[in-house]
Amino acid sequence: MSVKTERIGDMLISEISYIIATEVKNKDINFVTITDVKVTNDLSFAKVYFTVLDDTKKETTLKALKSAKGFIRSMLHDRVDIRHIPELEFVYDESIAYGKKIENIIEELHEEK
Repeated sequence: MSVKTERIGDMLISEISYIIATEVKNKDINFVTITDVKVTNDLSFAKVYFTVLDDTKKETTLKALKSAKGFIRSMLHDRVDIRHIPELEFVYDESIAYGKKIENIIEELHEEK
């Protein structure tokens, strides 16, 4: 990724997080954390990675985020100073669960010694 796409990705992380926390009125989108945004080089698409506090609600949260995608894009248009707001795709971030799994394996290995 180029510096420009990284900068825009970082800007989108903070703005999307703020919009979800303050503007979106859907109760299914509670305790959502935006962990990363990957923007394509032509700035037409952005994958928005998120996690939720309760893993059992990740499917309902994903559906709610997909339904609020248009509203979030319209709010981003007013807040972010770029010509074209990328098309948003919300993806659940599995890296935190994977990290916890690796950590548990390491702890088990240390307990065996």
